[in-house]
Amino acid sequence: MNVKQSASVIRDIALAPAGQNKIDWVSGFMPVLGAIREEFLAEKPLAGKKVAICLHLEAKTAWFALTVAAGGARVTACASNPLSTQDDVAAALARGGVEVYARHGADAGEYERHLEAALAFGPDYVVDDGGDLVHLLHTKRADLLPGVKGGAEETTTGLLRLRRMAAEKVLRFPMIAVNDARSKFLFDNRYGTGQSVWDGIMRTTNLVTAGKTVCVAGYGWCGKGVTLRAKGLGARVIVCEIDPVKANEAWLDGCEVMPMRRAAALADVFITVTGNKNVVGAEHFPLMPNGALLANAGHFDVEVDKAALAALAVGRRPIKPGIEEFTLPNGRRLFLLAEGRLVNLAAGDGHPAEVMDMSFSLQALTLRYLVAQAAGLEAGVHPVPQELDDRVATMRLRALGLEIDSLTPEQEDYLAGWNV
Repeated sequence: MNVKQSASVIRDIALAPAGQNKIDWVSGFMPVLGAIREEFLAEKPLAGKKVAICLHLEAKTAWFALTVAAGGARVTACASNPLSTQDDVAAALARGGVEVYARHGADAGEYERHLEAALAFGPDYVVDDGGDLVHLLHTKRADLLPGVKGGAEETTTGLLRLRRMAAEKVLRFPMIAVNDARSKFLFDNRYGTGQSVWDGIMRTTNLVTAGKTVCVAGYGWCGKGVTLRAKGLGARVIVCEIDPVKANEAWLDGCEVMPMRRAAALADVFITVTGNKNVVGAEHFPLMPNGALLANAGHFDVEVDKAALAALAVGRRPIKPGIEEFTLPNGRRLFLLAEGRLVNLAAGDGHPAEVMDMSFSLQALTLRYLVAQAAGLEAGVHPVPQELDDRVATMRLRALGLEIDSLTPEQEDYLAGWNV
């Protein structure tokens, strides 16, 4: 391993051995990315390229960043959420030769300085989680745009921002919608979010889920995953939606469906999974039962209106790491988890390694695809090529020791024809 210490901005390089143990642990459960890493080591498809990564800096992300570096790239990494950074992992990554700009608990100013530092070397490619790097490149660091050849976006929230930019014709380089690949959203968004959200909530609160009423705001793939696991833990689920099709889905999946103004008085736990702001706000807090838990599993810390909650409260105090109590004028106490940031990462370790194996394998293959094809891609949002999506799924099956059927030539002809 390259043990060169870079010009990183981290909490303490002495934490690296503990972080390396975490990376070693997850790498054993990420066989697809491991196989791609071996290809990258042999072929060096990213040789001479500069890649800036803005993701949740924990062990699985570190293994991905090291895989990119194994492909020959110079890599910088910063956090997409200051509370999801694990300082020991950041130290191990820095010791491994990746330039890291992240610290757990960074304030808003420091967080932006980290983003700027990760871009300062003038990246050829970016890997984003929520769109912060792309936004910075199109605003404060537009001088770097001529050198950027493309990038990839990990999240639904980030793609919403990118597609707005593309519609307004301001997006200046091609971005691959990794979030929309089937090998990503069907597993990462559904099973990864479903498990990791409840992991974060339960380890932080140490409360039982069975018998509680849970309100899930948003019934996309992440919301479906959160709901599925809530039911498995014995909770009753209310879904709040703005999309009539998804609301019908939730109803047929056995959930209650209603507006947040009604759900507010009924639920014990509120989990926002929308990507929007003020989903739970000033009109809802006074209606909530005493002891209600407020958690966000979307992206940015805007889904629960923290400012409105603070303004409404007559008392406020930290209870334990990851839990803050707000006392309302009616005497009821509400508990905000993880400062309203992603509860699965700010109060947990994020998605399971086996799930992120598929997502980060897609990211790695997408970077290789961009290096080969970016010159022929127009500025805008592009899908992951189907062959990359299928390859990751096939590699995952092989790692599991599973086989599936294949079409015969006769069956292929039958499906391709019409006059049969």
